[in-house]
Amino acid sequence: MRNRQRGITAIGWLVLLTPFAIVLYGGIRLAPLYLNYMKVARALDQAASNAKSGAADAQAIRTAIDRHFEIDMVEYPTIKDIQVRREGAAWVIEAKYDDEAPLLANISLHVTFDKIARTAGGSGD
Repeated sequence: MRNRQRGITAIGWLVLLTPFAIVLYGGIRLAPLYLNYMKVARALDQAASNAKSGAADAQAIRTAIDRHFEIDMVEYPTIKDIQVRREGAAWVIEAKYDDEAPLLANISLHVTFDKIARTAGGSGD
């Protein structure tokens, strides 16, 4: 009587684990982009919470955001990429930008970020 082997071969493991390895590597390449986005979002939220809707102006908000960017060492987006506009009694601060992370050779991962923060006095998110 012959015993048949059961299980997966080394080539089978390779075929199964390759997609997981690519996804894991993509996650590793995207992690710095999302960590940077979290710094940008925190800077916008803090600037919005510190600004009084009537007492602050756009330049004061931009200065506060720029200080947060300097402290957190945010190089992209720059303060020029941040939009500050008035909506009713509140200020709306928006950071809408794209970022890329190289994956393999000429393949890159493209991510679009859009963060909106409002000062007190307006409708919330």
